[in-house]
Amino acid sequence: MLDILRKRFGENMQRHPGMAWADVEKRLLADGDALKCLQAMEDSGGQPDVIAIEGERYVFCDCSAETPAGRRSICYDEKARTARKKNPPASSAEAQAEEMSCELMDEELYRYLQTLGEYDRKTSSWIRTPQKIRDLGGALFCERRYDTVFTFHNGADSYYGVRGFRGVLKV
Repeated sequence: MLDILRKRFGENMQRHPGMAWADVEKRLLADGDALKCLQAMEDSGGQPDVIAIEGERYVFCDCSAETPAGRRSICYDEKARTARKKNPPASSAEAQAEEMSCELMDEELYRYLQTLGEYDRKTSSWIRTPQKIRDLGGALFCERRYDTVFTFHNGADSYYGVRGFRGVLKV
């Protein structure tokens, strides 16, 4: 996994200006669980890369052009999935993120990612939804269309073949 991350880091310097791979690698080697999470993100098609520093932690997220293929056709959370009376999906974004030990991307980070490239031009990604919206049965997702990043809402129990989620890991 370290070799993949090192290569991706070098090929995408625009995502992490001012960062040095040696510093990122040192942090990753100090946290074995981080590498397991990043491997899970990689295995499901996420192509994780470091895109920011928050405090003293490096922020990794899925940088695949479209929402990761191995994490699509899922509703927002388990509450919504189990409440579906017909055709519930196999999983949910929150359950998969928890299983992988990452978090769902929030809107602010999603919009920042879009300044580094063009993502989700054909797909969409569930994002962390404020509890007030979730309590009313909704959930938020984002996508890029017409050279613009849009934030939309849907019922949390909805799922589509082109909607998944982008994971975030702070190390």
